[in-house]
Amino acid sequence: MSIQEIRAFNRFYTNLIGALNYGKHLYTPYTLTESRLLYELAHAPRTDAAELRAELSLDAGYLSRMLTKFEREGLLERTPSEQDARRQQITLTRQGRGTAALLDERARESVGTLLDRVEPDERPRLVEALRTAREILSAGETPADGPRAGARREGPVLRDPVPGDLGWIVQRHGAVYAAEYGWDATFEGLVARIVADFATDHDERLERVWMAELDGRPVGSVMCVRDHETPGAARLRLLLVEPEARGHGLGERMVGAVVDFARDAGYREVVLWTNDLLTAARKLYIRAGFTLVGEKPHHSYGADLVGQDWRLPLVDESVVDSPS
Repeated sequence: MSIQEIRAFNRFYTNLIGALNYGKHLYTPYTLTESRLLYELAHAPRTDAAELRAELSLDAGYLSRMLTKFEREGLLERTPSEQDARRQQITLTRQGRGTAALLDERARESVGTLLDRVEPDERPRLVEALRTAREILSAGETPADGPRAGARREGPVLRDPVPGDLGWIVQRHGAVYAAEYGWDATFEGLVARIVADFATDHDERLERVWMAELDGRPVGSVMCVRDHETPGAARLRLLLVEPEARGHGLGERMVGAVVDFARDAGYREVVLWTNDLLTAARKLYIRAGFTLVGEKPHHSYGADLVGQDWRLPLVDESVVDSPS
C-alpha cells in the first residue's frame, strides 16, 4: 500500500507541475533537468563540473551534453580548475544569470498559483506535511534546506545580484521600514534613487552590491559605493536583513564584506549615515570598528529622527593615494 500511495502521489505531482511536458518547463525551451542545472549554477559563483555531476546524480555524458548546449547558447563559460587543471569550473555568463533569474521567477509564480488553490488556513498543514515527508525521506542525509539540495553549503550565503534583485532591494526597504518604523513612501523613493544611480553607472572595481540569501531566496542586501563628497572614501549603503533571517549573523557578514572590499579597492576609509533608532545596525557598526563622528536632528520619511555619521579609517592616509 505504501508503494502504491507514493507512486500515485508521484504521478499526481509530476502532472500537476507539468514535468511531463518535455522542453516546455515553465514555458521555456528548457527541460526540468536543464532548469534545475541552471538553478544550481546560479547559486554558486564557480561550480566544479564533477561536483555538479555527483550532487545531481547525473550521468556524465548527459551532463556534458547539457553544459555544451548552454555554452553554445552563451549561458555559461568553462575554464580549468585552479586546483586541478583536469577538472572544469563552470560559471554562468550575464545572459545565463538572466535566464536563471527568469526561470526562478516563473517557478515562484507557478508555486504561487498552486498555493492560490489552497485555503489560507490549510496552507500551514500543507507546508508541515511537505516538511515531514522531506525529513523522513532524507533521514541520514544532509538536509535539503538550502538553495542547493544536499549541497556542501550550509546556512545563509552572500552572492552577487541577479536581474530582479535591485528591484527587490527597493521594495523590501520600503515594506520593512514602513512595518517596523512607520516610515512613508519618501524613504522608498530615496532607496529607488540610490539603486537607480548604481544600476545606471558604477565602477565594478570600486563599487559593489551583495545579496544575502537563505533557503534559495533573498533576505538581505548591502551596497558599497564611492562617496562623492569625500575623496578616497567608500560609503556603506542600504544594509537590510529581513526580520525572519535575523540571528544568522548576516548583518555582521555584510558589513565585513563591505569593509574588506573597500580595503582591497584602496579606499582610505568607509563612511555611512544612519539614524539613532536603528540600534541593531549601530551595534554592528561599532563591532566593525566604526566611530560616531556627528549627529543632527531631522524630519524625514514622516518621522522625527536623529541622523548619524559614522567613520571607519582603513589605512594610513599619508602613504596611500585615493582610488581614481
